[in-house]
Amino acid sequence: MTEQNVTPSGTQNGSGELLAWHFVDEALRDGRPVPADGEKLAHDAAPSLCVSGLHASERILDALKYAPGNTICRVECQDLATRQDDKLVCATRTVLWRVDGEDLLREFARKVALDVADLWDIPKGVRKYLETGNENFRVAARAEARDLSRAYARDDNVPAAAAAEAARAAAARTHAARATGLAAAWAANRARGDAETWARYNAILEALVETARTAEDSEDEWGDFADELEMDMG
Repeated sequence: MTEQNVTPSGTQNGSGELLAWHFVDEALRDGRPVPADGEKLAHDAAPSLCVSGLHASERILDALKYAPGNTICRVECQDLATRQDDKLVCATRTVLWRVDGEDLLREFARKVALDVADLWDIPKGVRKYLETGNENFRVAARAEARDLSRAYARDDNVPAAAAAEAARAAAARTHAARATGLAAAWAANRARGDAETWARYNAILEALVETARTAEDSEDEWGDFADELEMDMG
């Protein structure tokens, strides 16, 4: 991968700040608690990519590759040290906002699997699960997709095998949502096999995150209104 050292003049706005994506679990990888939104997290030593420092990715789908948990954070990075094609390291990182990716990432997996449904003879039950997410269809859909993926692989039909594998991944429940989303995206990207697919899937995931964030904001506004209404009536 391409690696380069960066200076503030090479960042998004020339002030040493860059918007990026970062996934977290219940704690950071070094054991520290995940900071609250707006709280600046600093790294004391010199940042070094994959060794030391605070990491993030400019594309959300790249950040998903390194996700330790399902919580998706929009972050602001300062004091950038090094940037690669799919990740960067900095000395200061601030979470601007976050959303829970558990259901969102499973929906993303179904969407990318549907994107390549035209590349194989997709069974009705598999399509129905991918379109609805209905648990009643999931187990059967996973088994059908798995069996067909193996059959296509034996016939050296790589696009069809990968497309069926994307559906199988989307129907899995034995893996975390982050792994399900990434596996489905990898398989679908391999099935489609063109240069624009990964960027398009990145845009789909970003749109799902924005929708989830907007929904959470709407719920917060309604909660505030309900509290005020209860106070007025009291």
